[in-house]
Amino acid sequence: MATTGSLKQLSNTATLSRTRSSTDSLKPGTGSLNSAGMTAPTILRFEGMAELLEPPASLDDLDIKQNMVIDIMLRLTYNEGEVSVSRAEEIMKLPYRVVDELLQWLQQEHMVEVAKAVGSLGRRGYVYTLTDLGRQRAKEALDRTLYVGPTPVPLEKYTQSVLNQATIRRLTRGEVQDALRHLILPKDFDRKIGPAVNAGSSIFLYGPPGNGKTTISEAIAELLGNGEPIWIPFAITIGGAIIQIYDSLIHKINEDDRGAADKRWGLFQRPSVMVGGELTMEHLELRYEPTARFYEAPLQLKANGGMFLIDDFGRQMISPSELLNRWIVPLETRIDFLRLNSGQTFEIPFKQLLVFSTNLDPEDLVDGAFLRRIQIKVGVFGPDEKMFFQIFSNQAQALGFPEVDRDSFLYLLNEWYRKTGKPLQSVHPRDVLKTVKLICEYAGEPIRMNPSLIEEACNDYFVKAKSGEIL
Repeated sequence: MATTGSLKQLSNTATLSRTRSSTDSLKPGTGSLNSAGMTAPTILRFEGMAELLEPPASLDDLDIKQNMVIDIMLRLTYNEGEVSVSRAEEIMKLPYRVVDELLQWLQQEHMVEVAKAVGSLGRRGYVYTLTDLGRQRAKEALDRTLYVGPTPVPLEKYTQSVLNQATIRRLTRGEVQDALRHLILPKDFDRKIGPAVNAGSSIFLYGPPGNGKTTISEAIAELLGNGEPIWIPFAITIGGAIIQIYDSLIHKINEDDRGAADKRWGLFQRPSVMVGGELTMEHLELRYEPTARFYEAPLQLKANGGMFLIDDFGRQMISPSELLNRWIVPLETRIDFLRLNSGQTFEIPFKQLLVFSTNLDPEDLVDGAFLRRIQIKVGVFGPDEKMFFQIFSNQAQALGFPEVDRDSFLYLLNEWYRKTGKPLQSVHPRDVLKTVKLICEYAGEPIRMNPSLIEEACNDYFVKAKSGEIL
């Protein structure tokens, strides 16, 4: 099986672009890094990105095979019947001058012709349609793949971009504390989370359910990079194949000034991928769509530069040992290996903050070899009575209760926890008070709390098992 160049080698040479002077020229026709629009803070924030984001000036300046670009244009025109220059710009994410040059060439080759001209925009107003030869070539292109979308970026550039943007600005203790301030947590809890976020490696959150592990993970996601966006290509190409990275559920567009950066790259908030029991091994490999004949990136590739949370770890459709075997090398080397249907194997960076969250006993889930590769392990346990009251008070205020009735809280604490031996869980005050609010609203009464309403809400919320245990 063929394998592309080593990521370790690329990582060692990642400083090559950073050592160049800002006045150095790019390839002929592309101008310099100081060209108009390439000095936006979002472009210059990470060393080496300006060169990668320089848009192509001509067809000859494209960093992928021209046949791939021609095929995308032919498929687009075939699907839509006719296509304007502005429409091709929008879909293919290429500059006008490149799209116009491509359509001129296709016209010279008798594959497209001008169907009409809109307004007085000159060539910008031309609308093209396929000739008989163009339709034949388009059908051949559709046999290869149905992909119509942003023009891909070569794998090498994507890899370089991940390495360039992997360094996350170190957070101060005050910033971490502010991000966790809305949570009631034990003293100095930030000292467990902050170092892991700054390291950008891995965290193992464990403890009984209902105490905020998922909420803590979401706060961690907001902390990454202090909210600074990163550049991610919509699609990449390797070995003639197209791999779609962009996922509208994961990649949130950032509205900061993107300058004149290559539009094949999106400016996104650092991605946050969260999966639970639905995770299968297929989600961690390239997913080939046999009808469309192109690939969708695996979840860990979509999460590069951000956070990948595996919630309810141990309850997935794949066993922890299978996941361990799949990721033990990436966790160690920060490099993952993927394979195309052709058999070609290639490397991608494994550069995300990986968070495992579980309600199960870690000893029953994984062995020591796996835990050694997790940088920091954090126990998230139930609150003490003082913290429980703080949570109760905060939730009462958030839900619109006019006041916190201390007798109601003491009734909840005595009758449903102290007497039954049920452990305190951080989520219970919110859920019980929500139920009280719903009861009041249904009865058409003002929102309030008293021991009687607390008892009614707890009977609705908790389940009494045959053994007498409160679930």
